[in-house]
Amino acid sequence: MSAVPIGIVGGTGISHLKEFQVERRRVVPTPYGEPSAPVLEGRLGGQLACLIARHGSGHTIPPHRVNYRANLWALKHIGVRQVVAVCSVGGIDPDLAPGELAVPDQVIDYTWGRPSTIHESLENPVVHVEFAEPFSQSVRSLMLRSAERSGVRIIDGGVYGATQGPRLETSAEIERMRRDGCDMVGMTGMPEAVIARELELEYATCALVINRAAGCGGGGIHDQIEAHVAACMDKVRAVFDSLQIPVD
Repeated sequence: MSAVPIGIVGGTGISHLKEFQVERRRVVPTPYGEPSAPVLEGRLGGQLACLIARHGSGHTIPPHRVNYRANLWALKHIGVRQVVAVCSVGGIDPDLAPGELAVPDQVIDYTWGRPSTIHESLENPVVHVEFAEPFSQSVRSLMLRSAERSGVRIIDGGVYGATQGPRLETSAEIERMRRDGCDMVGMTGMPEAVIARELELEYATCALVINRAAGCGGGGIHDQIEAHVAACMDKVRAVFDSLQIPVD
């Protein structure tokens, strides 16, 4: 077993991760204010894990109000080095049907006004992090190998379009995103990914496709979400149960 816990940032559906065995709830003060929720330390699939609920314990924090900096700083502070972000997305690409899982490899940021860097001090040199490849290949590979072992279909790659929220997108906005090259749309992928990079965390996203994006068919979006989130989380649980984190 790895002595270093894997970090999990959970969004919609994380309450379905009932196999997570909580051993400790830890309130972690940070230089950026309070995290969304206490960090839950425990075990998942035989691995040490630290989980934080992105939207708060009662899912009350909207995407544009999440304290992404505090959440990730808290995980790093308690020893996490690898983070899997579990998030819900709408499928734009036809292959990303509701019920599928994907591990995106690129992101386009449409958000605005969110604190998006830990490097804000005017007393220190400006820092420009490399971000050509926004997701950690090592964590992406960890998830893909685990999915293969567990027999769960997971789509390797894709462009995540991060929108501001909390409202859902118009059909015209989704059509624009399709032209831009987005395969899926969500509201929490940024600035979470870049803050993880600034904190030198190995970070990747496990995207749950729980609806067709606006104008892409499939009926009412909220009906789709209700129908598919639990099934997606069943697959996520199977993937986490098969995680094999290399021992340092």
